[in-house]
Amino acid sequence: MHNAAFAALGLDWIYVAFEVAPGGLDAAFAGARALGVGGLSVTVPHKAAALAAVDEATATARAIGAVNTVVRREDGSLVGDNTDAAGFLASLAEEGFDPSGRVCVVVGAGGAASAVVHALAGAGAAEIVIVNRTEARAVPVAALGGPAGRVGGLADLECADLVVNATPIGLAGASPEAVPFDPRMLGPGQLLVDLVPNPAVTALMRGALDRGASVAGGLGMLVHQGAAAFELWTGRAAPVEVMRAAAAGALS
Repeated sequence: MHNAAFAALGLDWIYVAFEVAPGGLDAAFAGARALGVGGLSVTVPHKAAALAAVDEATATARAIGAVNTVVRREDGSLVGDNTDAAGFLASLAEEGFDPSGRVCVVVGAGGAASAVVHALAGAGAAEIVIVNRTEARAVPVAALGGPAGRVGGLADLECADLVVNATPIGLAGASPEAVPFDPRMLGPGQLLVDLVPNPAVTALMRGALDRGASVAGGLGMLVHQGAAAFELWTGRAAPVEVMRAAAAGALS
């Protein structure tokens, strides 16, 4: 989607993938500085480690505890940011959902969940409930929600306005029919957002649709977090629809 965006705007940029082994992030960043790379995306398993490896981090990245986007300054220093939270809110806006004053349940306690909770807290959600298999991991994520955040259980799903699956359960290539919870717990008037981007319609989404809930997949957040990164790197407005079409084509 980034290369499609560069082409659409006539920018002489190219986006390529580099596999970095665990423990190799400092060396990879040193190489990026030396080569004058304009920007980087960071994904699993390096998002948390990148926070310590950059020269400077934004308040958003520090709050979430993870970096997914790195911008190189003219002096060669690397600034870490996190565009996942902004990308998630932009995807919610596309669904016509305003989290202000609403009850939200986030399933999972990893990096994606942290970004979502940070976003929901900033958007004024009335209650942000974290549901996770391990309570100890859920506690610091719930803390990102401030006074609205707390650790809960599956029973909280039934009272939620918004339910977010922030786990990788259901991802294509793993166990695509697996679900993180029984979708029969959902119903009309609720919005389920499954952050799994591939497949486009997960087993969890199908089950929720059967129960009358509204659903959205992970493509929206994927595209919007990428668009935010594109703008940080280039200083240009991102061609969001071009990026969406390219991402959807790749995932299909």
